[in-house]
Amino acid sequence: MTVSLVRDVTLYVLARLAMVAVISGLLLLAHVPLLVSFAVGVVVAMPLSLFLFKGLRMRVADDLNERGAARRAERDKLRAELRGDTPTA
Repeated sequence: MTVSLVRDVTLYVLARLAMVAVISGLLLLAHVPLLVSFAVGVVVAMPLSLFLFKGLRMRVADDLNERGAARRAERDKLRAELRGDTPTA
């Protein structure tokens, strides 16, 4: 994995966890039980993060697509070599 992909995935995960923590904390301040506030925080943070962290999510998706394309190209190259399709120099 490239450094930027690891960094972006880590930032996205931490941002989503922080959002759950903030929502749960606000609900706890309103005297909602812990498990209920955590469950509501998770459910609310899921769709909210799609809008608030769209740029970061798109960077992660682009990096994953690039990585997938590179892996497919390498796999196709290896399969071609196994079939003997590549010319020898």
